[in-house]
Amino acid sequence: MSTYGLWLSTAGMQLNDHRQNVLANNMANAQTHGYKHDYAVVAQRVLASRGDAAGMPFAHPVFDGMSGGLSVKQSLSDFSQGPLEQTGGSLDVAIEGGGFFTVQAGDQVRYTRDGSFARNAAGEIVLAADGGRWRVLSEDGDPLVLESGKGAPEVSGDGTIRQDGAAVGKVGLVQPADPGQFRKVGSNMFEAGDGKVEPANGVLHGQALEGSNFDVMAGLAQMIEASRAYQFNATMVQFQDNLTGLAISRVGRLT
Repeated sequence: MSTYGLWLSTAGMQLNDHRQNVLANNMANAQTHGYKHDYAVVAQRVLASRGDAAGMPFAHPVFDGMSGGLSVKQSLSDFSQGPLEQTGGSLDVAIEGGGFFTVQAGDQVRYTRDGSFARNAAGEIVLAADGGRWRVLSEDGDPLVLESGKGAPEVSGDGTIRQDGAAVGKVGLVQPADPGQFRKVGSNMFEAGDGKVEPANGVLHGQALEGSNFDVMAGLAQMIEASRAYQFNATMVQFQDNLTGLAISRVGRLT
């Protein structure tokens, strides 16, 4: 019985270690533009004797009525809106509502809410992050290019980019047909995998950026909770290990 409890307590340690890692990554990106925080997903572990419809040959009348513990599942992202921050930057763009910017580097296509853009030597609009290697795509899937010798770009609510009053392109804004298909790549981008994307109806704000949607104070409270739960399970592991050692030593004396 103590061995079973030892296994459950160990699983609890692994679970809370995972929770702390997810929260630590959220904390590290609390100031990242457009960041969508992750949360750890757990599920009750199904006992083998319950999962097999034919029944297990070694089913136990006591253990089968107990919990199988918890197991860690793939983390999910919270796509709720982050706060909008006015920056005054002519190539800063924030999304209010649904949608993602489409960016491309080589044959890789990614999606992000980070609207901190810059202009490269060729006049293309790129993400300022990651060395500017990700080009921002238009609604037609082409790179957005600013014209040289003209004034600072202005971005309207529908994504149209103008220089000196003339339209030079329109920022593409898409959303996944099935949000469950979106998978985070790195800290601030997503890929669609085999899923499809469709036009989004979010509103764009020029000279502004969307902040992270992670609540730092709530995250700190969750970190403390996860740390305490980890320590509690560690204490239970030590207790049950001592109990097992005591049982073995006493059985040894009886024999």
